[in-house]
Amino acid sequence: MSTHTVDWAALRMPEPGPGGVAGLRERRKRNTRRLLVGTAVGMFLESGFDAVTVARIAEVCEVSPTTVFNYFPTKESLVLDLPPGLLAALTAALEEHGRTPTDAMLSILDGELDNLVRWLWAQPDYARAVDAVQRFEAMIRDTPALRAHQRQLVVRMADAACRTLAERAGLSAHDPEPQIAASALLGLWNVQVASSLRHLDARTPLEQVRREVAADVRRAAALLDAGLSDFAMAGAPQQP
Repeated sequence: MSTHTVDWAALRMPEPGPGGVAGLRERRKRNTRRLLVGTAVGMFLESGFDAVTVARIAEVCEVSPTTVFNYFPTKESLVLDLPPGLLAALTAALEEHGRTPTDAMLSILDGELDNLVRWLWAQPDYARAVDAVQRFEAMIRDTPALRAHQRQLVVRMADAACRTLAERAGLSAHDPEPQIAASALLGLWNVQVASSLRHLDARTPLEQVRREVAADVRRAAALLDAGLSDFAMAGAPQQP
């Protein structure tokens, strides 16, 4: 089954909001990124990640391999990369003193879930899109290079969360409290991905999928909330 009809670029790079209108040069760069992502992911799913070279992707897109690497530093980043603005959004949410760290992380995860739901709604063939998402995740799970790249992305998010939580609590990022807090919060991301794959199928209405996934994530968050709430409101531990 061909996966070229699935708009992967729209999932990876949502359109900017009304306040994010870009100039001609930026729109051209964005269109090139979309072409590279859509083409690469479709080819990887059809032939396997290891079987497709960057040179072949460049040939199909009618650009040079250098152009591909100008946009994506590694072959793996064509499949997995941090969405634009995600680290900044995560940091800003965790900096808000009026909410707990779990509430802040839930707001980020709700946004990512909404993006997935909107993307699935927009696909011309819902069943095909659901199957493609399942195959995409299976490709990541079964490809060592992609699993390693995914771990690196999680580490980058955890490091950003750790630094922000440490500053918020008056601690060092090397202290154990912000380190374990950041790891726990990023664990909610894994819960959401696993829950999405478990509930997502062509027969289940999307709104039901969204409710069930959000409920699973909040069940996990409930285990963290009390401890992380206390941590966020406390300063550095008192020295005896």
